[in-house]
Amino acid sequence: MNALKTTLLLAAITGLFLLIGVLLGGITGLIIAFVGAGAMNFFAYWSSDKLALRMAGAREVSQDDQPRLHSMVEEVAAQAGMPKPRVYIVENATPNAFATGRNPKHSAVAVTTGIMNLLDERELRGVLGHELGHVRNRDILTSSIVATLAGAISMLAWMSLWFGGMGRDRNNPYGGIIALAAFLLAPIAAMLIQAGVSRTREFQADATGAEVTHDPEALASALEKLHSGVQARPMEPTPMAQSTAHLYIVNPFRGGGVVNLFSTHPPIEERVRRLRKLAYPGAS
Repeated sequence: MNALKTTLLLAAITGLFLLIGVLLGGITGLIIAFVGAGAMNFFAYWSSDKLALRMAGAREVSQDDQPRLHSMVEEVAAQAGMPKPRVYIVENATPNAFATGRNPKHSAVAVTTGIMNLLDERELRGVLGHELGHVRNRDILTSSIVATLAGAISMLAWMSLWFGGMGRDRNNPYGGIIALAAFLLAPIAAMLIQAGVSRTREFQADATGAEVTHDPEALASALEKLHSGVQARPMEPTPMAQSTAHLYIVNPFRGGGVVNLFSTHPPIEERVRRLRKLAYPGAS
């Protein structure tokens, strides 16, 4: 079901890109926007692990530095049928974790000092299962495709407003209104779809992690603790932290209201409910 939702959302953002491109940019604008966004995201995809780790302030730790953490990562990677990823620590009291890498052979997992102080080993193992689930499911590739299309849509809308629309029918008396509406609404629609894809991939990573570790209750318990921990000690919303927020297992900032429409993370309550349904299939 999560794979189907991702496919439908990818089709939706592709359709939105084509529609906006034809209406506002014509074929020329469509090609320019796609190539420009694609080039930027191609670089980001191949450098995603290094960029994410650097922006998060993560430092690699050796087996001697963190033997228990390395042992858990190695165990979960073996259960997932993956090579062991590189292991990093983020010196931050906010409890959280993330994984990055374009494929299982080029991956890394990072945990904050806060999560290591908060969770027990069983719960932390559940979190590692979720994070390696992202790598196994090739979520970096999926997010790169969506980011490319979302970026191209924003570029088309910008070109249409400031350059009058490349290829647009200039005799259309409503052209200016269409361009303004696209400039305002198209990027918002793209962001909503992009957030929807991210939320769907989080659900899938939860399911994969539960399957890999054979312990959905551990991940459910960990998510509840992490949610409370973030509410108590959220990350400082610096530009660097905000640029990597979507990678973490839970949203590292406090949020609510309209902000949740653009959230890259599903509600914790729903994630926990689904995991406990896996843990206790006979329960009501």
